[in-house]
Amino acid sequence: MLKQFYPKEYVDSTYQIPFEDYYKKGIRGVIFDIDNTLVPHGLPADKRAVELFFKLRETGFETCLLSNNKEPRVASFARQVDSRYIYKSGKPSVKNYLKAMEMMNTDKETTLFVGDQLFTDVYGANRAGIYSILVKPIHPKEEIQIVLKRRLEAVVLYFYKKEIQKGLGRHD
Repeated sequence: MLKQFYPKEYVDSTYQIPFEDYYKKGIRGVIFDIDNTLVPHGLPADKRAVELFFKLRETGFETCLLSNNKEPRVASFARQVDSRYIYKSGKPSVKNYLKAMEMMNTDKETTLFVGDQLFTDVYGANRAGIYSILVKPIHPKEEIQIVLKRRLEAVVLYFYKKEIQKGLGRHD
């Protein structure tokens, strides 16, 4: 039952993902959440984010920002990193994950999703059949509804990590 929320990978930071390796494996599009995935909640794109998107484009990737936030926030960030975007996306609904792939001219086999929340980001990507990477939130300060979700996420992540350890043959 919890497996529908499990990411394919769980990493410390978006900025540690070896995107070039995914490109070599045939990935051509990356869908990103913004807040606490690329920058702390509500902040503009920083140098690191701008450089990441430049490097992704240089490698040959298409990108799309997929956010439940309102258009002014998402459009402003998208301009800063020069990316397509979808605002008020309704994650975890599959509809806009599919729209993002259409915008990038990719499909579920050639698309990667990166986000910081299990119940919206990862669950939606999994439902859409997209390879999902969960990153740790950049900053601990979050809105109250997200703080409450994080407590539930901690339970899911506990079982996810147990399963990963079991799969690797480790025993605690």
